[in-house]
Amino acid sequence: MIKGTHTKVVALNGSARKGGNTSILLRYVLKELENEGIETELIELSGAKIHGCQACRKCSVKKDRRCSQSGDMGNELIEKMEQADGILLGSPTYVADISPEIKALMDRACLVSKANGGMFRRKVGAGVVAVRRAGAIHAFDALNHFFLLSEMIVPGSSYWNIGIGREIGDVEKDEEGIQTMKTLGQNMAWLLKKIRA
Repeated sequence: MIKGTHTKVVALNGSARKGGNTSILLRYVLKELENEGIETELIELSGAKIHGCQACRKCSVKKDRRCSQSGDMGNELIEKMEQADGILLGSPTYVADISPEIKALMDRACLVSKANGGMFRRKVGAGVVAVRRAGAIHAFDALNHFFLLSEMIVPGSSYWNIGIGREIGDVEKDEEGIQTMKTLGQNMAWLLKKIRA
């Protein structure tokens, strides 16, 4: 955890649609965190350049807390994740899976973290998924695999962290999904405070 007087959560939205349903869901979680005095930052990956992992393993040789690739946002985002106490990853459902942007970031961040002694160990992490109809559970699992493999602590909610909607704003009609996000934010805030106590 970060030393200092404040706690911060960074949310990374892997949707191609900036301000879309995934962003709306993440904002509900962030609002609950903010209500508890936790600093938040939402980063939209829409239009961002993020290369996939090349499996070069140079991060394991250099151990400089960075990916060897340059020319994209990868290292900037990994640094944001390292500096945060909590990490939220959001994705729409693409063919029953997560978006390529969030997948590329997860793959690279996971390897860099492991190469450097577990940079995300015992941080709090949670995934949020927007879905039109089906496939969300697989996408949700993919996000959780990152947290678990990174030795992070994952809070639960009142249901899976999923909101249903197709067009931008449709998730607002999913009352259970919105309540799930609010409960997630409350539980994440409680956990962060307990860890820092």
